[in-house]
Amino acid sequence: MLNDPLFIIAALACLLVLVVLIIGVSAFAKGGEFNRKHGNRMMRYRIYAQAAAIVLILAFVLLRGGAGG
Repeated sequence: MLNDPLFIIAALACLLVLVVLIIGVSAFAKGGEFNRKHGNRMMRYRIYAQAAAIVLILAFVLLRGGAGG
């Protein structure tokens, strides 16, 4: 599975979601100028990245027959 390019791309997409989430939550917790300028934008980016990660995970499961088929 680690040699599968689609798996690697899906895993990297999940890591991207985690990074964006950490940046956004830390901005909300810290407050200040960065939060006022970019806080909501970071959470929007998280939603976009999360949607892409879900699509990639579903594609991996469907294409690789992980549904038990």
